[in-house]
Amino acid sequence: MNHKILEGKKGIIFGALDDQSIAWKAALAVNQAGGEFVLTNSPLAIRMGKIEELAQQTGSQTIACDATSLEDLNHLIEKSTEILNSKLDFVLHSIGMSVNVRKKRHYTNLKYDWLAKGWDISAVSFHKLLQTLYKSDKMNQWGSIVALSYIAAQRTFPNYSDMAENKAYLESVARSFGYYFGKEKKVRVNTISQSPTPTTAGKGVKGLDAFLNFAQANSPLGNATALDCAHYIVSLFSDYTRKVTLQNLYNDGGFSMVGVSEEILTKFLE
Repeated sequence: MNHKILEGKKGIIFGALDDQSIAWKAALAVNQAGGEFVLTNSPLAIRMGKIEELAQQTGSQTIACDATSLEDLNHLIEKSTEILNSKLDFVLHSIGMSVNVRKKRHYTNLKYDWLAKGWDISAVSFHKLLQTLYKSDKMNQWGSIVALSYIAAQRTFPNYSDMAENKAYLESVARSFGYYFGKEKKVRVNTISQSPTPTTAGKGVKGLDAFLNFAQANSPLGNATALDCAHYIVSLFSDYTRKVTLQNLYNDGGFSMVGVSEEILTKFLE
């Protein structure tokens, strides 16, 4: 995919950690499509990850930002627009974390301070980002803001735990704030509900490999990869989707629309 459909567009990409990250793949795809951007992640993630390698590959600069901090977000947006010498045309929010999942705490026995921390990082940070962008008026008209979600916001999946609530809240914020961003600023806000993807964060979910196989068998087109998601993000940042907003868009090979596949049925008939 070597079409320069983002030429002249500038933005911020949150959440690239290593080459398994969807945000990492998205940064490479946006770069290939002609877009320029600033990369950001938490100070700890920048120290522990490989984001500086990605910055070198894409000719980008990196700014540390705790996405739960309004002070950090204001600094990031001000500094990014200075570096890019422009308002922003696109922003990717690819952030998610559950302490309960990491600590293998069962959903029926959650620690609520951990729940609150994960909610703030995974979902409230999106509202904080949108509010900061809105108040600072740093988005260009017809700009595009995208956050990454998962179908557990609508359906129950064992072991996804409190991340399901985080994603449901995230999608609600996209719709609610997206209404005002569209009406007042002509800016689009959408979420992508991606197939289960073996990212560094995703591998923390118990039973991921088994579920990847199940989703693959239940999806007519098979699971969407991180690269597939990156290309979808590029399309949503482009002018070809100028009137798409307030949507939760499934990028899952058809999984969300299938009750049961022939492959899964056959296994139970054996």
